[in-house]
Amino acid sequence: MIRIGTCAWTDHTGFYPRGVAPTARLAYYARFFPLVEVDSTFYHPPSARNCALWAERTPAEFRFHVKAHRTLTWHDRAAIPEPAALRTLTRQFAKAVEPMRQAGKLVALHFQFPPWFQRGAEAWDYLAALRDTLPDHRLAIEFRHRGWFQDQECSAQTLDVLRRGDFVHTICDEPQVGSGSVPAVVAATNPELVIVRLHGRNAQTWYKPAATTGERFRYRYNEDELRAWVEPARTLGAQAADVHVLMNNNHEDSAVRNAYELAAFLGLAYPNPWGGTLL
Repeated sequence: MIRIGTCAWTDHTGFYPRGVAPTARLAYYARFFPLVEVDSTFYHPPSARNCALWAERTPAEFRFHVKAHRTLTWHDRAAIPEPAALRTLTRQFAKAVEPMRQAGKLVALHFQFPPWFQRGAEAWDYLAALRDTLPDHRLAIEFRHRGWFQDQECSAQTLDVLRRGDFVHTICDEPQVGSGSVPAVVAATNPELVIVRLHGRNAQTWYKPAATTGERFRYRYNEDELRAWVEPARTLGAQAADVHVLMNNNHEDSAVRNAYELAAFLGLAYPNPWGGTLL
């Protein structure tokens, strides 16, 4: 099964009709898309109450990815906790999202690592520790340093480590600039799930500090760029039971429009929130 969605539901300026309250946005979004990534949990640890509410406000077939808090992905590199503290924080994070898991709606915990999380023994050990700490969770891994896939040998080793740890490979479409970006390596490492995240291709803002994520990922994919992902998505569908594609170009309504357009190119009958023709 291929599912298309966006990273977050709170942005999307122009998508929500006037009068839709912030607390009603998720339910409205879920009328049109079957999948979303919760990205607020990267900035603030989730509460069990909010996770239960999100599960309650969505249809039975709706699915969530939850982004791991930045502490768990070493984003605060000047203050990375000791291993024992990281294990405790990881278990607390998992406990908070348990209501979504109990509802059958939590697909994966998403660990997006920063460019300074580089290929090597320390990184391998931390991935092993994550799997040991969360043995019953599906863990998706996204790298941001080119060294993980800098050549065929490195790519093969990286994919092998992900397979042996039963991790979900996150394939990225992003600007290819410098060491803080990775090429799109189209391969599944978990037989149940593979993820594609499309971040846009705005090279000018990739490394630039921005007031909002929408400004950093300001990009609208054109038809040819989206159609180029149709065949890879189908190829991945032969390697994993589920293919989840998430648009992260959350500037104005670019992500939701591109998500709908890509769904149409893949032959998925998603409701059209706007009516008419988008392209």
